[in-house]
Amino acid sequence: MQRFFTSESVSQGHPDKVCDQISDAILDAMLEQDPDSRVACETLVTTGLVVVAGEITSKAVVDIQSVVRKTIKEIGYNDPALGFDAESCGILVSVHQQSPDISQGVTEGAGLHAEQGAGDQGIMFGYADNETPAFMPLAIFYAHRLMEELTAARESGMLPYLRPDSKSQITVEYEDLTPKRIDTIVLSTQHSPDVTHETLKNDLIEKIIRKVIPANLLDDKTIMHINPTGRFVVGGPHGDSGVTGRKIIVDTYGGYGAHGGGAFSGKDPSKVDRSAAYAARWVAKNIVAAGLATHCELQLSYAIGVAKPLSVHVHTQGTGKLPDEKIAAIVNKLFDLTPKGIITKLQLKRPIFRETARNGHFGRELPDFTWEKTDMLEAIKKEAGI
Repeated sequence: MQRFFTSESVSQGHPDKVCDQISDAILDAMLEQDPDSRVACETLVTTGLVVVAGEITSKAVVDIQSVVRKTIKEIGYNDPALGFDAESCGILVSVHQQSPDISQGVTEGAGLHAEQGAGDQGIMFGYADNETPAFMPLAIFYAHRLMEELTAARESGMLPYLRPDSKSQITVEYEDLTPKRIDTIVLSTQHSPDVTHETLKNDLIEKIIRKVIPANLLDDKTIMHINPTGRFVVGGPHGDSGVTGRKIIVDTYGGYGAHGGGAFSGKDPSKVDRSAAYAARWVAKNIVAAGLATHCELQLSYAIGVAKPLSVHVHTQGTGKLPDEKIAAIVNKLFDLTPKGIITKLQLKRPIFRETARNGHFGRELPDFTWEKTDMLEAIKKEAGI
Protein backbone atom coordinates (compact mmCIF):
# COMPACT_ATOMS: atom_id res chain seq x y z
CA MET A 1 0.00 0.00 0.00
CA GLN A 2 1.39 3.38 -1.02
CA ARG A 3 1.40 6.11 1.61
CA PHE A 4 3.20 9.37 2.40
CA PHE A 5 4.58 10.61 5.70
CA THR A 6 6.10 13.99 6.58
CA SER A 7 8.39 15.14 9.39
CA GLU A 8 10.04 18.47 10.12
CA SER A 9 13.04 19.84 11.95
CA VAL A 10 14.08 23.33 13.01
CA SER A 11 17.53 24.85 13.50
CA GLN A 12 19.17 25.92 16.74
CA GLY A 13 18.24 29.52 15.86
CA HIS A 14 14.51 28.84 15.70
CA PRO A 15 12.82 30.80 18.55
CA ASP A 16 11.49 27.70 20.30
CA LYS A 17 14.84 25.96 20.03
CA VAL A 18 16.59 29.04 21.41
CA CYS A 19 14.39 28.60 24.49
CA ASP A 20 15.08 24.87 24.73
CA GLN A 21 18.83 25.49 24.63
CA ILE A 22 18.68 28.25 27.23
CA SER A 23 16.64 26.04 29.58
CA ASP A 24 19.02 23.12 29.14
CA ALA A 25 22.10 25.34 29.48
CA ILE A 26 20.76 26.48 32.86
CA LEU A 27 20.07 22.85 33.81
CA ASP A 28 23.64 21.89 32.84
CA ALA A 29 25.08 24.74 34.87
CA MET A 30 23.16 23.52 37.93
CA LEU A 31 24.11 19.85 37.44
CA GLU A 32 27.76 20.74 36.94
CA GLN A 33 27.93 22.05 40.51
CA ASP A 34 25.23 19.90 42.10
CA PRO A 35 24.27 16.62 40.35
CA ASP A 36 21.20 16.34 42.61
CA SER A 37 19.74 19.64 41.41
CA ARG A 38 16.00 19.68 40.86
CA VAL A 39 15.29 21.88 37.86
CA ALA A 40 12.13 22.71 35.95
CA CYS A 41 13.16 25.73 33.94
CA GLU A 42 11.22 27.33 31.09
CA THR A 43 12.16 30.21 28.83
CA LEU A 44 10.29 32.69 26.65
CA VAL A 45 11.96 34.88 24.03
CA THR A 46 10.70 37.73 21.88
CA THR A 47 12.15 40.88 20.36
CA GLY A 48 14.94 42.02 22.68
CA LEU A 49 13.69 40.05 25.69
CA VAL A 50 14.29 36.74 27.49
CA VAL A 51 12.12 35.54 30.39
CA VAL A 52 13.33 32.62 32.51
CA ALA A 53 10.87 31.08 34.98
CA GLY A 54 10.38 27.88 36.92
CA GLU A 55 11.33 25.88 39.99
CA ILE A 56 14.95 25.22 40.92
CA THR A 57 16.21 23.58 44.12
CA SER A 58 20.00 23.28 44.10
CA LYS A 59 23.19 23.86 46.07
CA ALA A 60 24.65 25.37 42.90
CA VAL A 61 25.28 29.09 42.61
CA VAL A 62 24.73 30.04 38.98
CA ASP A 63 24.69 33.42 37.25
CA ILE A 64 21.63 32.68 35.11
CA GLN A 65 21.93 35.89 33.10
CA SER A 66 25.49 35.00 32.06
CA VAL A 67 24.39 31.51 31.03
CA VAL A 68 21.57 33.00 28.94
CA ARG A 69 23.82 35.49 27.14
CA LYS A 70 26.52 32.89 26.45
CA THR A 71 23.97 30.48 24.98
CA ILE A 72 22.41 33.11 22.72
CA LYS A 73 25.84 34.19 21.49
CA GLU A 74 26.85 30.62 20.67
CA ILE A 75 23.63 30.09 18.72
CA GLY A 76 24.56 33.05 16.51
CA TYR A 77 22.47 35.98 17.66
CA ASN A 78 25.29 38.49 18.13
CA ASP A 79 24.18 41.37 15.89
CA PRO A 80 21.68 44.04 17.04
CA ALA A 81 20.49 44.31 13.44
CA LEU A 82 18.79 40.93 13.89
CA GLY A 83 16.42 42.42 16.47
CA PHE A 84 17.70 40.01 19.10
CA ASP A 85 21.29 39.65 20.28
CA ALA A 86 23.20 38.32 23.24
CA GLU A 87 24.64 41.58 24.48
CA SER A 88 21.65 43.90 24.34
CA CYS A 89 18.60 41.72 25.10
CA GLY A 90 16.81 42.22 28.40
CA ILE A 91 16.65 39.23 30.73
CA LEU A 92 14.02 38.65 33.44
CA VAL A 93 14.51 35.78 35.88
CA SER A 94 11.75 34.48 38.15
CA VAL A 95 12.51 31.12 39.78
CA HIS A 96 11.59 29.56 43.11
CA GLN A 97 12.19 26.22 44.82
CA GLN A 98 10.50 22.95 43.94
CA SER A 99 7.25 22.27 45.78
CA PRO A 100 7.98 20.27 48.97
CA ASP A 101 4.95 18.11 48.17
CA ILE A 102 6.58 17.00 44.92
CA SER A 103 10.04 16.82 46.47
CA GLN A 104 9.03 14.24 49.10
CA GLY A 105 7.70 11.94 46.38
CA VAL A 106 10.93 12.16 44.39
CA THR A 107 13.41 11.99 47.27
CA GLU A 108 14.33 8.45 48.25
CA GLY A 109 12.88 7.57 51.66
CA ALA A 110 10.90 10.79 52.07
CA GLY A 111 7.44 9.99 50.68
CA LEU A 112 4.85 7.27 51.12
CA HIS A 113 7.13 4.86 49.26
CA ALA A 114 10.71 4.07 50.27
CA GLU A 115 12.13 4.16 46.74
CA GLN A 116 12.72 7.29 44.65
CA GLY A 117 9.44 7.87 42.89
CA ALA A 118 8.57 9.42 39.56
CA GLY A 119 8.49 13.22 39.55
CA ASP A 120 5.03 13.27 38.01
CA GLN A 121 2.40 11.03 36.52
CA GLY A 122 2.52 10.59 32.78
CA ILE A 123 3.06 8.42 29.76
CA MET A 124 6.29 8.25 27.79
CA PHE A 125 7.12 6.64 24.47
CA GLY A 126 10.24 5.30 22.83
CA TYR A 127 10.54 4.25 19.21
CA ALA A 128 13.00 2.64 16.80
CA ASP A 129 12.87 1.10 13.33
CA ASN A 130 15.30 -0.14 10.69
CA GLU A 131 14.83 2.65 8.13
CA THR A 132 18.23 4.24 8.83
CA PRO A 133 21.52 3.08 10.41
CA ALA A 134 20.58 5.19 13.43
CA PHE A 135 17.35 3.18 13.85
CA MET A 136 15.29 6.31 13.25
CA PRO A 137 12.45 7.04 10.81
CA LEU A 138 13.86 8.31 7.54
CA ALA A 139 11.97 11.62 7.34
CA ILE A 140 12.99 13.01 10.74
CA PHE A 141 16.53 11.64 10.45
CA TYR A 142 17.26 13.56 7.24
CA ALA A 143 15.28 16.63 8.30
CA HIS A 144 17.70 16.91 11.24
CA ARG A 145 20.73 16.32 9.02
CA LEU A 146 19.66 19.19 6.74
CA MET A 147 19.57 21.51 9.75
CA GLU A 148 23.01 20.36 10.90
CA GLU A 149 24.51 20.95 7.46
CA LEU A 150 22.87 24.35 7.11
CA THR A 151 24.25 25.41 10.49
CA ALA A 152 27.72 24.17 9.52
CA ALA A 153 27.56 26.19 6.28
CA ARG A 154 26.61 29.32 8.25
CA GLU A 155 29.16 28.90 11.01
CA SER A 156 32.03 28.07 8.63
CA GLY A 157 31.25 31.07 6.41
CA MET A 158 30.70 28.88 3.35
CA LEU A 159 27.31 30.55 2.86
CA PRO A 160 27.89 33.91 4.57
CA TYR A 161 24.39 35.26 3.92
CA LEU A 162 22.75 32.64 6.16
CA ARG A 163 21.24 33.60 9.51
CA PRO A 164 20.38 31.32 12.46
CA ASP A 165 16.65 30.62 11.99
CA SER A 166 15.84 27.71 9.64
CA LYS A 167 13.32 24.92 9.09
CA SER A 168 13.22 21.73 7.05
CA GLN A 169 10.47 19.31 6.11
CA ILE A 170 10.67 15.97 4.32
CA THR A 171 7.87 13.85 2.85
CA VAL A 172 8.69 10.18 2.29
CA GLU A 173 6.79 7.82 0.00
CA TYR A 174 6.30 4.36 1.48
CA GLU A 175 5.21 1.02 0.17
CA ASP A 176 3.69 -0.58 3.26
CA LEU A 177 6.44 -0.15 5.89
CA THR A 178 9.29 0.34 3.41
CA PRO A 179 10.47 3.85 2.42
CA LYS A 180 10.89 4.07 -1.35
CA ARG A 181 11.83 7.67 -2.13
CA ILE A 182 11.66 11.23 -0.91
CA ASP A 183 8.67 12.92 -2.51
CA THR A 184 9.07 16.52 -1.25
CA ILE A 185 11.70 18.61 0.53
CA VAL A 186 10.98 22.01 2.06
CA LEU A 187 13.98 24.04 3.21
CA SER A 188 13.54 27.57 4.56
CA THR A 189 16.28 29.70 6.03
CA GLN A 190 16.68 33.21 7.33
CA HIS A 191 19.11 35.22 5.20
CA SER A 192 20.65 38.65 4.75
CA PRO A 193 18.62 41.06 2.61
CA ASP A 194 21.22 41.31 -0.16
CA VAL A 195 21.19 37.70 -1.43
CA THR A 196 18.89 36.87 -4.35
CA HIS A 197 16.36 34.08 -4.10
CA GLU A 198 17.89 32.39 -7.15
CA THR A 199 21.35 32.29 -5.56
CA LEU A 200 19.99 31.02 -2.27
CA LYS A 201 17.89 28.36 -3.99
CA ASN A 202 20.75 27.04 -6.10
CA ASP A 203 23.14 26.99 -3.15
CA LEU A 204 20.75 25.18 -0.85
CA ILE A 205 19.89 22.54 -3.43
CA GLU A 206 23.45 21.86 -4.57
CA LYS A 207 25.48 22.50 -1.40
CA ILE A 208 23.06 21.36 1.28
CA ILE A 209 20.32 19.05 0.00
CA ARG A 210 22.36 17.02 -2.48
CA LYS A 211 25.19 16.73 0.03
CA VAL A 212 22.92 15.39 2.78
CA ILE A 213 20.26 13.32 1.01
CA PRO A 214 21.43 10.06 -0.62
CA ALA A 215 21.01 10.20 -4.40
CA ASN A 216 19.01 6.96 -4.45
CA LEU A 217 16.24 8.66 -2.44
CA LEU A 218 15.83 11.49 -4.97
CA ASP A 219 14.46 11.30 -8.49
CA ASP A 220 13.21 13.64 -11.20
CA LYS A 221 9.80 13.76 -9.52
CA THR A 222 11.13 14.94 -6.14
CA ILE A 223 9.72 18.39 -5.38
CA MET A 224 11.95 20.96 -3.68
CA HIS A 225 10.54 24.13 -2.11
CA ILE A 226 13.30 26.55 -1.09
CA ASN A 227 12.16 29.58 0.94
CA PRO A 228 8.74 29.26 -0.69
CA THR A 229 7.56 32.75 0.31
CA GLY A 230 10.50 34.16 -1.62
CA ARG A 231 11.99 36.08 1.35
CA PHE A 232 12.98 35.25 4.94
CA VAL A 233 14.96 38.19 6.35
CA VAL A 234 13.05 38.84 9.58
CA GLY A 235 13.38 35.74 11.76
CA GLY A 236 14.41 34.35 15.10
CA PRO A 237 12.86 35.80 18.26
CA HIS A 238 12.39 39.11 16.42
CA GLY A 239 10.15 37.41 13.87
CA ASP A 240 8.22 35.15 16.26
CA SER A 241 8.20 34.54 19.99
CA GLY A 242 9.58 31.27 21.30
CA VAL A 243 8.79 29.08 24.31
CA THR A 244 10.50 26.04 25.82
CA GLY A 245 8.84 22.75 24.91
CA ARG A 246 6.93 23.72 21.76
CA LYS A 247 8.91 21.43 19.45
CA ILE A 248 8.42 18.08 21.16
CA ILE A 249 7.70 16.20 17.92
CA VAL A 250 10.88 17.61 16.40
CA ASP A 251 12.68 16.45 19.55
CA THR A 252 11.55 12.83 19.16
CA TYR A 253 10.44 10.93 16.05
CA GLY A 254 8.81 13.49 13.80
CA GLY A 255 5.39 12.06 14.58
CA TYR A 256 6.25 8.63 13.17
CA GLY A 257 6.50 7.31 16.72
CA ALA A 258 4.16 8.52 19.45
CA HIS A 259 4.99 11.19 22.03
CA GLY A 260 3.55 11.24 25.52
CA GLY A 261 3.07 14.99 25.59
CA GLY A 262 5.68 16.09 28.13
CA ALA A 263 8.54 18.29 26.96
CA PHE A 264 12.17 17.46 27.79
CA SER A 265 14.23 20.63 27.92
CA GLY A 266 14.86 22.37 31.23
CA LYS A 267 13.94 19.28 33.27
CA ASP A 268 16.37 17.37 35.46
CA PRO A 269 16.32 13.55 35.15
CA SER A 270 14.07 13.03 38.19
CA LYS A 271 11.32 14.13 35.78
CA VAL A 272 10.23 10.98 33.96
CA ASP A 273 8.97 13.14 31.09
CA ARG A 274 12.63 13.22 30.14
CA SER A 275 14.43 10.27 31.71
CA ALA A 276 11.78 7.64 30.98
CA ALA A 277 11.45 8.83 27.38
CA TYR A 278 15.21 8.38 27.01
CA ALA A 279 14.98 4.93 28.58
CA ALA A 280 12.10 3.97 26.30
CA ARG A 281 14.18 4.94 23.25
CA TRP A 282 17.09 2.88 24.61
CA VAL A 283 14.86 -0.17 25.06
CA ALA A 284 13.15 0.16 21.66
CA LYS A 285 16.46 0.65 19.85
CA ASN A 286 17.97 -2.43 21.47
CA ILE A 287 14.93 -4.53 20.55
CA VAL A 288 15.22 -3.54 16.88
CA ALA A 289 19.01 -3.79 16.81
CA ALA A 290 18.77 -7.28 18.32
CA GLY A 291 16.54 -8.34 15.42
CA LEU A 292 13.51 -8.98 17.59
CA ALA A 293 11.42 -6.61 15.40
CA THR A 294 11.94 -4.15 12.56
CA HIS A 295 9.65 -1.56 14.17
CA CYS A 296 9.13 -1.11 17.90
CA GLU A 297 7.19 1.41 19.95
CA LEU A 298 7.37 1.21 23.71
CA GLN A 299 5.00 2.97 26.10
CA LEU A 300 5.73 3.46 29.80
CA SER A 301 3.36 4.95 32.37
CA TYR A 302 4.14 6.32 35.82
CA ALA A 303 2.42 7.69 38.91
CA ILE A 304 3.95 10.53 40.94
CA GLY A 305 5.90 9.22 43.92
CA VAL A 306 5.79 5.60 42.68
CA ALA A 307 9.00 4.01 41.43
CA LYS A 308 7.99 1.18 39.11
CA PRO A 309 6.14 1.94 35.88
CA LEU A 310 2.44 1.15 36.07
CA SER A 311 2.51 -0.40 32.61
CA VAL A 312 4.96 -1.44 29.90
CA HIS A 313 3.38 -1.73 26.47
CA VAL A 314 5.14 -2.92 23.30
CA HIS A 315 3.83 -2.49 19.75
CA THR A 316 5.85 -3.88 16.82
CA GLN A 317 3.32 -3.33 14.01
CA GLY A 318 3.31 -7.06 13.32
CA THR A 319 7.07 -7.21 12.71
CA GLY A 320 8.05 -8.94 15.96
CA LYS A 321 9.60 -12.39 16.03
CA LEU A 322 7.66 -12.94 19.24
CA PRO A 323 4.21 -11.70 20.26
CA ASP A 324 4.26 -8.16 21.61
CA GLU A 325 3.24 -9.26 25.09
CA LYS A 326 6.21 -11.65 25.27
CA ILE A 327 8.58 -8.88 24.19
CA ALA A 328 7.07 -6.70 26.93
CA ALA A 329 7.78 -9.50 29.44
CA ILE A 330 11.42 -9.55 28.30
CA VAL A 331 11.62 -5.79 28.79
CA ASN A 332 10.23 -6.09 32.32
CA LYS A 333 12.77 -8.79 33.15
CA LEU A 334 15.91 -7.19 31.69
CA PHE A 335 15.45 -3.45 32.18
CA ASP A 336 15.22 -1.51 35.45
CA LEU A 337 12.78 1.25 34.49
CA THR A 338 12.45 2.86 37.88
CA PRO A 339 13.59 6.51 37.96
CA LYS A 340 16.67 5.61 40.03
CA GLY A 341 17.48 2.66 37.78
CA ILE A 342 17.20 4.79 34.64
CA ILE A 343 19.25 7.67 36.03
CA THR A 344 21.99 5.31 37.22
CA LYS A 345 22.18 3.19 34.07
CA LEU A 346 22.07 6.10 31.61
CA GLN A 347 24.24 8.38 33.79
CA LEU A 348 21.77 11.24 33.60
CA LYS A 349 23.07 13.42 36.43
CA ARG A 350 25.79 14.83 34.15
CA PRO A 351 25.65 18.29 32.47
CA ILE A 352 25.00 16.88 29.00
CA PHE A 353 21.63 18.29 28.05
CA ARG A 354 22.18 21.46 26.06
CA GLU A 355 23.40 19.38 23.11
CA THR A 356 20.13 17.42 23.14
CA ALA A 357 18.15 20.65 22.63
CA ARG A 358 19.14 20.96 18.97
CA ASN A 359 19.02 18.48 16.08
CA GLY A 360 16.99 15.92 18.02
CA HIS A 361 17.37 13.97 21.24
CA PHE A 362 17.49 10.63 19.43
CA GLY A 363 19.35 9.04 16.52
CA ARG A 364 22.66 10.78 17.26
CA GLU A 365 25.42 8.49 18.46
CA LEU A 366 27.34 11.00 20.56
CA PRO A 367 29.46 9.84 23.54
CA ASP A 368 27.13 11.41 26.12
CA PHE A 369 23.93 10.07 24.55
CA THR A 370 23.93 6.85 26.57
CA TRP A 371 20.36 6.03 25.56
CA GLU A 372 21.61 5.41 22.02
CA LYS A 373 23.87 2.52 23.07
CA THR A 374 23.00 -0.95 21.83
CA ASP A 375 24.46 -2.66 24.88
CA MET A 376 21.61 -5.07 25.63
CA LEU A 377 21.62 -7.05 22.39
CA GLU A 378 23.04 -10.31 23.68
CA ALA A 379 20.83 -10.32 26.77
CA ILE A 380 17.73 -9.72 24.63
CA LYS A 381 18.68 -12.42 22.10
CA LYS A 382 19.36 -14.92 24.87
CA GLU A 383 16.08 -14.22 26.62
CA ALA A 384 14.15 -14.34 23.33
CA GLY A 385 15.90 -17.49 22.14
CA ILE A 386 16.99 -16.00 18.81
